Amino acid sequence: MFSAILLNKNADGTTDAQVVQLEDVQLPSDGDVVVRIDYSTINYKDALAVTGKSPVVRKWPMVPGIDGAGEVLASSHADWKTGDQFILNGYGVGEAHMGCLAQRARLKGDWLIPRPLAISARTAMAIGTAGYTAMLCAMALEEQGVTKESGDILVTGASGGVGSIAIVILSAWGYRVVASTGKLSETGYLKSLGAAEVIDRNELSAPGKPLQKERWAGVVDSVGSHMLANAVAQTRCGGTVTACGLAQGMDFPSTVAPFILRGVKLIGIDSVMAPRAKRLAAWDHLARDIDMEKLSTITQGISLADVLLRAPDVIAGKIRGRLVVDVNA
Repeated sequence: MFSAILLNKNADGTTDAQVVQLEDVQLPSDGDVVVRIDYSTINYKDALAVTGKSPVVRKWPMVPGIDGAGEVLASSHADWKTGDQFILNGYGVGEAHMGCLAQRARLKGDWLIPRPLAISARTAMAIGTAGYTAMLCAMALEEQGVTKESGDILVTGASGGVGSIAIVILSAWGYRVVASTGKLSETGYLKSLGAAEVIDRNELSAPGKPLQKERWAGVVDSVGSHMLANAVAQTRCGGTVTACGLAQGMDFPSTVAPFILRGVKLIGIDSVMAPRAKRLAAWDHLARDIDMEKLSTITQGISLADVLLRAPDVIAGKIRGRLVVDVNA
């Protein structure tokens, strides 16, 4: 028997979420690696699943948790053996395949990557999909030729998981980062992570003109909707915008003007199905480049039971940084 959060769909369409005891026979059969989960985390998508605020779950019952780190217990996959340390991010786990907010999981070996020796399982989950996504954004800016001499980098949703770690990464790489937040009370916190300047999200969150004053050489956006549209409209000629979230909405109320008149590039960041080579590169960067002291300041540890209490706060934007779940607590 092992502990897990189990989601069931009620007759009225709402979601019932409970911490329960499961048996190995209840794990999905379509997996070739059985793992012990040491730590997981709550991402925005996990919070949507747990609260039922959005139809994230595609198969019932479901164990949520798109991230996990721990040890291989048994494997029929050629690349994995008992005792190997792994990280999992995405691949529809916690949506269509039972996930990692549990003490045990059965997964596909092709989904796992080796945990870098430089980071612990807990640290890997302090980074999680949020930090891994932030690194994919930073790598995309670099690949598109945005250098620290190019100009300011805007990070939206700055006090959230993606935003916080994006600030840590980009400032460490020498970029001048401008953080956009709805919590100006967090200005000191964001500057301690490396932001050179903090602006009110209201400057960007309302409908704006298709082309605006050029301000940003690059953007990391986890918000979407008008925030993303305004960020694009304010990006300099030849600049790059990376889009990885939808906290404000899935819509994109923009025009082609920034793309055809300024050559702005809009790069979509898909962390869920990113190819293995890109995942390995991102985690290699994270193991080498992340400031562990700063990471610790944005991380809170919680238990499995706490997930049910904190998930609504994640949806409401009340969480600063990252929540790491000790599934054995």
